[in-house]
Amino acid sequence: MKIIYRFSIVSSFLGLWITSLLPESFELTLGFLLIFTFGMIHGSNDILIISQIKKYSNYNFYKVLLTYLTIVSLAVFIFYFIPVLALILFVCFSAYHFGEQHWEHLLSKMNNNLKNIFFFCYGLLILYLIFFFNQSGVIDIIYEITGIELLTIYCNEIITSVFLILSTILIYACYSKSLNIKSILKEFFSIIILAVIFNSSSLIWGFSIYFILWHSIPSLLDQISFIYGDLKKINIIKYIKNAFPYWLVSIIGIIILFYIFKDEKHFYSLFFAFIAAVTFPHAIVMMSMFTKKSNK
Repeated sequence: MKIIYRFSIVSSFLGLWITSLLPESFELTLGFLLIFTFGMIHGSNDILIISQIKKYSNYNFYKVLLTYLTIVSLAVFIFYFIPVLALILFVCFSAYHFGEQHWEHLLSKMNNNLKNIFFFCYGLLILYLIFFFNQSGVIDIIYEITGIELLTIYCNEIITSVFLILSTILIYACYSKSLNIKSILKEFFSIIILAVIFNSSSLIWGFSIYFILWHSIPSLLDQISFIYGDLKKINIIKYIKNAFPYWLVSIIGIIILFYIFKDEKHFYSLFFAFIAAVTFPHAIVMMSMFTKKSNK
């Protein structure tokens, strides 16, 4: 994990350097390219993870696949007909998922209820730090998706609230010796780094840096270890080979979605609708994976 942490920091500053040299249009293109490759690949092996979770019980591939596709279709349906609800659910699911991925290995000794609150608040802090430095852009995207024109998204209030909740839980964790002060200081340093990057980047580029370097790549490594038992090169290749068909179907899916709704929706609306559609089942699968790991 130390290597991944260092890689994330160094790569993040490389991303920050890119923002100082290249136009925003290139940032946008590169950001979407990273999201549609590394970002989507990290969520493309959910079916394989489910098979590993259900390894010693009855497992029906077609039943699992049908359930997975039903959830994705339902998410697209909600985004089309009830976009406000879909957007709220997307933020909530993403927040918990980001927090769980980042902190699960550090909070193994903490009470489950506190952990769940912490995961959600940490992910919400990350999302709202991105929003804070790009408020006008976020408000524009919310308008595109929902048709609702907001004057504010209450960044200061939400960031302050979740920071206080996180701080309270961390103080308790330190006091109960379920987390050491060194880990807390390291994570606080990470938040400062991310804030600097979000402040210096466009909305999509800042999100891409976090999503790929701080979330997707660590998640990929966790998934490979869970499925195959270690991070040998051959297992990484196996993972990519297994993920490729699902990734290809996802890419084709978003192209079809864009083609069908291109006259009704803006690109951002379609992009977030698709990302949300695959986020919902993926977040549930990863939650089950971490639960399985902690029970071993």
